[in-house]
Amino acid sequence: MSDKLIRSLFEGRLGTWAAARVPALPVAWENVSFTPPANTYLRAFLLRGATTSRDLAGDNRNRVGVFQINIVCPAGNGAGAAESIATELDALFPMNLRLSSGAFWVQQVTPLRLWAPDSSDRYLLPVDFEYRADTYPT
Repeated sequence: MSDKLIRSLFEGRLGTWAAARVPALPVAWENVSFTPPANTYLRAFLLRGATTSRDLAGDNRNRVGVFQINIVCPAGNGAGAAESIATELDALFPMNLRLSSGAFWVQQVTPLRLWAPDSSDRYLLPVDFEYRADTYPT
């Protein structure tokens, strides 16, 4: 299914970058057991939108959604560390990025967006972007 492929493309890009970063950033993936570290880490989510068809025959599938990354940092140290990571993520996921696997591709259709932080016991800065993928039978 294409949703699984979309997830693997975005998560693969994020995971490769996070592991190569110095220091490496642990990533909490959806529905995968994870023990949050005391230092900074990321949480990744694929938020699917409604799948539609854009042709009268019903052959096309237009998949849209949001890929969200929560940057989670220790509280009490200001916003700078999270905002620096957001800047790195903006470079990793530039507007109009296309990722592909075989004939399938998914395109990022909005720039990376920063949302209001939450600072209960941790400082959490959500960032996200919208994507779109169209498929047709072969």
